[in-house]
Amino acid sequence: MTTPLDALDFDGEPFDVLAWSLALEPDTRPVPATRSTTPPAPNPGELPTATTTRAAAPAAVRAPAPQPAQHGGDPISQLVHEVRSELVAAHLSAIAVHTAWQRQALDALGLGVPSHRPATTPRPTTTPESPTTPWLTPTAGSSTSPTSSATPWLTPTVASSATPPTSSATPGFVTTPGFATTPEPSATPGLTPTGESLATPESTTPRSTTTAESSATPWRTSTAGSTTTPEPSTTARSADAAEQILTATIDYTAESGLTVEAVPGHPVTVDLPAPATTMNAFKMLARTPITTVDGSALAALVRGEIAAVFGRAYDQEGVNPEIRLTEGVHGSLVEVLDVEGRGGQWARGRLAATCRIDGPDLATSVTEIAWQAAQVLSLRAGQHLCLAGARFQAGEAFELHLSAPVTGPAELVAEVVQIDLLPRPWLRINAEIRSGGVVVARVYGLTLEIREVPGLPVGPADGGVIPRFFGRRNIFGQRALLGEFHMTHSARGDLGIALGPEFSAYTGRRATRMPNHGLQLCDRVMAVEGERGNLTGGIGHTEYDSPADSWYYAESANASMPNVVYMETSLQSALLLGYFLGATLTAPAEDYSLRNLDGTATVLREVDLRDKTIQQTSRLLDTTVLTGAVLQTFAYELAVDGEPFYAGESLFGFFNARALANQNGLDNGEFVPPWLDSQTQRPTVRVIDVAARRAAGAGMPCATGHLAMLDDIEVVDGGGTYGHGYLRAVRPVGPDDWFFGYHFFMDPVMPGSLGVEAVLQAMQEWAVDTGLAAELTEPEFVVPVGVPLSWRYRGQILSGDAVMTLDVHIKSVERRPGRIRVIGDASVWKPSMRIYELTDVAIELRDAGAEPW
Repeated sequence: MTTPLDALDFDGEPFDVLAWSLALEPDTRPVPATRSTTPPAPNPGELPTATTTRAAAPAAVRAPAPQPAQHGGDPISQLVHEVRSELVAAHLSAIAVHTAWQRQALDALGLGVPSHRPATTPRPTTTPESPTTPWLTPTAGSSTSPTSSATPWLTPTVASSATPPTSSATPGFVTTPGFATTPEPSATPGLTPTGESLATPESTTPRSTTTAESSATPWRTSTAGSTTTPEPSTTARSADAAEQILTATIDYTAESGLTVEAVPGHPVTVDLPAPATTMNAFKMLARTPITTVDGSALAALVRGEIAAVFGRAYDQEGVNPEIRLTEGVHGSLVEVLDVEGRGGQWARGRLAATCRIDGPDLATSVTEIAWQAAQVLSLRAGQHLCLAGARFQAGEAFELHLSAPVTGPAELVAEVVQIDLLPRPWLRINAEIRSGGVVVARVYGLTLEIREVPGLPVGPADGGVIPRFFGRRNIFGQRALLGEFHMTHSARGDLGIALGPEFSAYTGRRATRMPNHGLQLCDRVMAVEGERGNLTGGIGHTEYDSPADSWYYAESANASMPNVVYMETSLQSALLLGYFLGATLTAPAEDYSLRNLDGTATVLREVDLRDKTIQQTSRLLDTTVLTGAVLQTFAYELAVDGEPFYAGESLFGFFNARALANQNGLDNGEFVPPWLDSQTQRPTVRVIDVAARRAAGAGMPCATGHLAMLDDIEVVDGGGTYGHGYLRAVRPVGPDDWFFGYHFFMDPVMPGSLGVEAVLQAMQEWAVDTGLAAELTEPEFVVPVGVPLSWRYRGQILSGDAVMTLDVHIKSVERRPGRIRVIGDASVWKPSMRIYELTDVAIELRDAGAEPW
């Protein structure tokens, strides 16, 4: 970062070396990889902590520390000017040299200025959805210098001697000191995630770094229901001459309360993520209708009665006594007026509340209030359900902007900037507090983490043995063996935590993984009947919660869950069983990739799965171990409310790189072209413009967003193998396609189920275009009941493939009262070969309320 000298604001002459050095001094101290439980010894020349303020002990609040005197005729100023003169005379322009002289001079008088601040690392990319002017971007008041303040009340009450920020070095991830690891899906094989960014795999625009020099935006008011709450404004905020910027840290335990340490100095450099998309939005571990929390409910949270406030889905049988809301001493929430899991600028959570500032130290009061807001947001999201024997702890340093001394009633709005479960559950918030309509404080980058008590196991032991209850229960009150925390690690984290120490060897290697984020469709392992290493058989019982606001309900043309989710959730539960039992441990030195090879599945009954828990039962039927490959066959069944609704069988293969390279497709290495391209005389072709219908947004629903697989379809009326119609479509493929970042980590491949979905969409568009939908009064698409769909995969769509081609041969059009069903056969090609073959692929139109087929 380069800052023009005339843009800096400090007390002194136009070129004051000391003020310039303090304002731009870089962080040169390496940050330890892990947080120490005791404060480190101070560096030479640094003063120990002046005072500390604990929320649990009001008497510990100290008087403000003395301010450094302004330079004039006093000895400090004379020495400062001597230092500057010597430096300028010697023509030493390097900031490091200036800093050394300045520190030598100030230390000689016992007024050493700490130079260390939390290290940050620029994050890689963002999406075009990123806000141009984030409302909670840290800003520096134009008249505020980190080294001087003319307002006595703004003098920090404590000096910074906090333990370095936490950095959990999860095997397999690069972590930035002071930041929780939140790996981002990557479409590049072998790419290690940065451990910080929550940007989506669709991200292509470089993300700019946000510092305190960025301009923030003020707030406007808007009403949600009958409650008026502050909102981001679109106009620039004018600088407040009295505003002070502090770098703050928190030390917290449930027993001793909250300790806040804050000093004027370098603003924290924070890089804002892109807003969450429908695909990578955080999935709450428990669902609750509760959106307000009154004073009595807040008191219950202080007592740790989380399930009493948010519902029985939050119950952990008392295994987390330290997970409770901090009781405010200098500042506290009074009532939460609104809290939502996907609100706010970043679509990751928002909380609006009334609060009270009791003082006397504004920095401590504001921090206590913001910390409580972060706790409420985390608790409602269910992050504590990941662990047993856990406790809250603070993350890296954050930034406080304080504008005026105030006590009494105030209003708070907090927004979740980032949230994840890796390496342990954590979230980061920005917040603003107003009193009497005036902004009195802003908080940037306050991070809350949930950690187990040191020494407690958080995952399976050797052999897949579950050593203790990890604190996760399902909606029926049954204990889970493994939960969302473990599933997330299996997708993009530490496989040793997810499955057991035998799998830790896969760190940094291409290994079998679950899909991640919105494509991760298995939440919990409830029971396993089998023994690791015995691959002759076994049964797994898993669950998946299907929230009504899931991306696939919003983006599907279907009135219910689309076929791609039926396939993915059943196949993922099956592969998890085989993997847990140790399929790849037969040759642990191999880097295996998982591929589905074939299967048959049938929808057994129509059911609305919104907000339902799908219970998955998978049975390992047999295992064949070959050189470079392991083949496993499974049978599976999905049920909801105790009744099965989907069943099938499927063959999976775990392949090493050599085996994958030898794939010859479905036709033994020969290229068999689509039917249309093989005709000696090209028939008449018409085109269905799917993109235009999607853009129009009228008539029958059309697949959108992530599920928009096709833009146009070629049709030969009366063509194809059966003479009932022929469809052909070509879809461009590139490394930036969204699915490569979610399926799989370090092994990007398009899900076969999405290829099937593209075929179904072609058939749906044909049904609309040919007038079949017009035969019904209130037509809607559903997945047909009782039609077994069979598939064979002998290759994959990879990020280097330029196009995917599909064709469909319409086999039959059948009608029943209020229903129309279309059945066909289909194939899918990559540029060099035919790789998918589908038999009896079907769609169905029904009138709302029509009798079952």
